[in-house]
Amino acid sequence: MVLKRFKNTVYFILLACISCTAQEPQTKNFSNLGVAANQTQAYLDLLQNKKVGVVGNQTSVIFTSESDYVHLVDSLLNRHINITKVFAPEHGFRGTADAGELIKDGIDSKTGIPVISLYGSQKKPDPEHLKDIDIMVFDIQDVGARFYTYISTLHYIMEACAEQDIPLLILDRPNPNGHYIDGPVLEDEFKSFVGMHPVPVVHGLSIAEYAQMINGEHWLKNGISCELKIVDMEAYSPSMAYDLPIKPSPNLPNAKSINLYPSLCFFEGTNVNAGRGTSMQFQIFGSPFLDPLVFDFEYTPRSMDGAKYPKHENKLCFGRSLQNHSDLDYLNLEWLLQAYHHTQDQASFFNDFFNKLAGNSSLQEQIQQGKTAREIRAGWQTDLDTYKAKIQPYLMYKRSLP
Repeated sequence: MVLKRFKNTVYFILLACISCTAQEPQTKNFSNLGVAANQTQAYLDLLQNKKVGVVGNQTSVIFTSESDYVHLVDSLLNRHINITKVFAPEHGFRGTADAGELIKDGIDSKTGIPVISLYGSQKKPDPEHLKDIDIMVFDIQDVGARFYTYISTLHYIMEACAEQDIPLLILDRPNPNGHYIDGPVLEDEFKSFVGMHPVPVVHGLSIAEYAQMINGEHWLKNGISCELKIVDMEAYSPSMAYDLPIKPSPNLPNAKSINLYPSLCFFEGTNVNAGRGTSMQFQIFGSPFLDPLVFDFEYTPRSMDGAKYPKHENKLCFGRSLQNHSDLDYLNLEWLLQAYHHTQDQASFFNDFFNKLAGNSSLQEQIQQGKTAREIRAGWQTDLDTYKAKIQPYLMYKRSLP
């Protein structure tokens, strides 16, 4: 045994030396088989002989191999788990609705189970919705951005479960943007469904870690706490690359769009289109008002599934393609600043949504004042340092954040 350990030590030292001389360090990919939903032995007993509610969408799957999967609801039904209701976030249970599109209650055509919408006029389940539920399951793929509304749905589910003394089982999934933390921390007066908590734009947490923080920081109404039962992931680290096998929403079609999303989503609060109405969502940006001498990429947004009424529909837009841009490990403001400084009418550049996305009014003011990206980012650092210290009790996986 001692000899074996010695051999392994020598091997790892040699491997480390080889790695240090490589041009680019290799980042191990996280295996789909390691997601919490796959660890059925850890949670099936909790669901047996119970009336179960599921908060899920098209990403709520159990993998049968690295590339094949079955929906969690179908799998649980096959195991004779009594699912009484499904609760659907933005984009619906099957994940096909536009961003911001009203989702109505209904019946899932495949299973016949009632589906309660948590997007639209009602974002929190009523006590009546929870009367026939003994335990709730939350299994949704997040992308790690404050304004991506699945964590807001998580908040309201936790609050409703806490009020009705229903435990919440969270099946954890990777955060594809979990390798960094960046952006302004939301200020209290700018709370909305696209920003409910005082966290940075890129929060760096898995969905289960985020739930623990909601409890630990007493962010639920009246400071109540939700009983959490968490199944974690096997062999996961936020530094691992993870290419989502299923689109988390209609306009995040691939890994590049997910990586660029935290930076490009600011354009949703401007008159610039961020690729909706194309097959390059959140990988390009442009508008008819940008200077074509500066922005030489051209495209025309069209009505399509997931973007029925895209910004500047059927109009030629001048902008930039970022499809070949290197992956980001920080929040990029340069594209936003360039667009503002080279638009036809700066007074009409921002809309009322921008400050909700930013979580403050100062970002817009700083841009209008001509501040550089470096100057703006410097103003975030104290709040980011405080946030990184705050999250320490809630971390479940080892990481090294800049």
